[in-house]
Amino acid sequence: MLDGIIREMESSFCKGIFTQRKSFRFVVGDAAATVVVDAESYSVTRDETALAVDCYCRTSAEMFGRIWYDGYRPGIMDFLSGAIECDNPLLLPRFLRAFGK
Repeated sequence: MLDGIIREMESSFCKGIFTQRKSFRFVVGDAAATVVVDAESYSVTRDETALAVDCYCRTSAEMFGRIWYDGYRPGIMDFLSGAIECDNPLLLPRFLRAFGK
């Protein structure tokens, strides 16, 4: 599922959402990807490296699919229950906007 989302990102990227470079590591089920976004571009690396990122997020493929495809916006209970683990949840809405979500 993560592979499909990565392929879709190119056609949906919106320039100018971020003014400074931000990095995100997503662990979705057993798959991992690091996405670096700035004002003009983004890049994706398929890994779960130990390098520091601005936002680390781990969730199930089902939850990530709901957010990406169905427009679901997680609430506080999704984070408190552990359905989503994230060290900087305030960056996630901007990340979604940067890809037209």
